[in-house]
Amino acid sequence: MIAAHDIRLQFGGRTLFDDVNLKFSKGNCYGVIGANGAGKSTFMRILSGEISPSSGRIEITPGERLAVLKQNHFAFEEEEVLTTVILGHSVLVSIMKEKEALYAKENFSDADGERTAELEGLFAEMNGWEAEANAASLLAGLGIKENLHQKKMKELTGGEKVKVLLAQALFGKPEILLLDEPTNDLDLKAIQWLEKFIMDQEETTVLVVSHDRHFLNKVCTHICDIDFTKIKLYAGNYDFWYKSSQLAQRMMNDQNKKTEDKMKELKEFIQRFSANASKSSQATSRKKLLDKLTLDDIQPSTRKYPYVGFKADREAGDNLLRVEDLVVTLEGKRILNKVSFTIKKGQKVVFLANSEVATTALFKVLMGEAEPDSGKFEWGVTTTQGYLPNDNSSYFKDASLDLINWLRQYSKDQSESFLRGFLGRMLFSGEEALKKCNVLSGGEKVRCMLSKIMLSGSNVLVLDNPTNHLDLETITALNEGMVDFKGTLLFTSHDHEFIQTVADRVIQIEEVGTRDEECTYDEFLGLD
Repeated sequence: MIAAHDIRLQFGGRTLFDDVNLKFSKGNCYGVIGANGAGKSTFMRILSGEISPSSGRIEITPGERLAVLKQNHFAFEEEEVLTTVILGHSVLVSIMKEKEALYAKENFSDADGERTAELEGLFAEMNGWEAEANAASLLAGLGIKENLHQKKMKELTGGEKVKVLLAQALFGKPEILLLDEPTNDLDLKAIQWLEKFIMDQEETTVLVVSHDRHFLNKVCTHICDIDFTKIKLYAGNYDFWYKSSQLAQRMMNDQNKKTEDKMKELKEFIQRFSANASKSSQATSRKKLLDKLTLDDIQPSTRKYPYVGFKADREAGDNLLRVEDLVVTLEGKRILNKVSFTIKKGQKVVFLANSEVATTALFKVLMGEAEPDSGKFEWGVTTTQGYLPNDNSSYFKDASLDLINWLRQYSKDQSESFLRGFLGRMLFSGEEALKKCNVLSGGEKVRCMLSKIMLSGSNVLVLDNPTNHLDLETITALNEGMVDFKGTLLFTSHDHEFIQTVADRVIQIEEVGTRDEECTYDEFLGLD
């Protein structure tokens, strides 16, 4: 168990948290969510003891071990991979070092013998004899092959280092586990392994920060919502938290609706979500929690969501896009090899590849930003394309433009009132609309690009990793906007939930040609 008592944190004149009192219990997984800048990572650092609050205290059950996913990927450069994982259990490591020092002594006293016996007992209790095997098993689950286990950390790629540090945090079955963005740089197989690992930890308290909604929905029994200096706990996964807050808002807005009708709607809502729980211990725990909810437990969120809605000015014809035998070579390596497909009107197609370089190259060719080595493609004459590139920096180079004048370049309505209203829907209100476009964050730039596309009235959207840099609120709004769009979509993404809810066709770029199936993402992966 880990608990926060009367936590308050101030930076200068700003209060980040105030009067936070929370208890996190074993066997539960808490998804920590909040808008960008709300303090998710800061709260995790307070819990870990890395930083101290302005007032209040953190309490941990005596004897319980806390493990944290390290964010410094270069902290263990000279250590071997397997050793780096074991270093996650500092108490075990200290016992191993003390044992080694005692056995190396020339004059071994009776006191040394007694101490060695004590250490051997502790070592056995902590499964020290299985330490290397357990570390190797964690690495294998995350996709780090055995031939890398004896290499130095400095010899690994950035993505491999992330996996090793994740294995380090998981090593030794800590009673409390703090994971900040654990799915970053993980492939689908590693994410699925991590989901199962967390759901099997019946004696562990897990807190996780993530923008991956599918991951949060799979592993979380609770949502820990950081919202305007306050932090509240809610039973259920991310989807339940989001939809219940929307339900609560509707109930508040409809004061004339009878309480009995509200309770009926709530019960039906809970029953629908509870039925989705798997047989895992955490999912069962989550179902029990939902069954106990009352009307008073459902509260609207004060979080602000942007409005994302795409509407085509005209409908496209049946001849939409034909691609024949495209070949593209970059730096001597063929990344598109005989790629062919035909897109039908109204389809929502996700493009997958082992490397996003391939999908980005394809989209650049389709949008006229690059030339193929060979092959051809043809857009239908009635199509108009809205494009979100993976790298949007070229659109924000003019330091003289504020957001109003930046958006004015792409708007038929040139009035400031219209532009301000449109920017307000994308959460750029008041003075925010006067920001210079060259000082925007990555997420703000993507929101601006989405505004540009919405104003275009295009009937085909080509979106290259549109969820990159976005917070959960904008991802959710974009997800709903893409589901509602009546035109044709071509997109790439690493977000499982996003792909599953939007795509009705999957095209995977292979070494030669493509694998092309009209199905959902889960069906494509064989998960259904």
